[in-house]
Amino acid sequence: MTSIHRLTQLALLTALSLALYGLESQLPLPFLAPGAKLGLANIITCVALILLPRQRDTLFVLLARILLASCFGGGPVVLLYSLAGGLLSFAAMSLLCGQKKGRFSLPAISAAGGFFHHLGQLLCASALAASPGLLSYLSVLGPLGLATGLATGLAARAILQRLPLRLIEHPAQ
Repeated sequence: MTSIHRLTQLALLTALSLALYGLESQLPLPFLAPGAKLGLANIITCVALILLPRQRDTLFVLLARILLASCFGGGPVVLLYSLAGGLLSFAAMSLLCGQKKGRFSLPAISAAGGFFHHLGQLLCASALAASPGLLSYLSVLGPLGLATGLATGLAARAILQRLPLRLIEHPAQ
């Protein structure tokens, strides 16, 4: 893959991720617990984990989206929480993705990512507030993260199934 092709692919995935993040920020979600989101941008993270030849490329897409989204609206506190959740989620998904091929489905990997995203954010909140009791909110956010992660993983799998087979078999081309 040429460097221009790779850069274009990373920029496109980042833009798609930002678009989904922006769309989600416009959706009223009164049925979710405070602090919970659908995690639509995670669809692109899951697609990138499968399509991109190197996990560091997926990490680049994730970090670019987090940094840009925080600049567009949110500021340093949102950046801190997003980084904590995003990096822990990415670590968990990368670990599961790197396991024996086919051992974990993409929806299962994404569900784990949803759970660990909330765990990372709650760990960050607990550290900032010096209040370990905040981790008890994981009993609410944890199952929501599993459910929304499963849904985004199913969406990512549906997208991947519709891509030309040559992109999935030979992502480096």
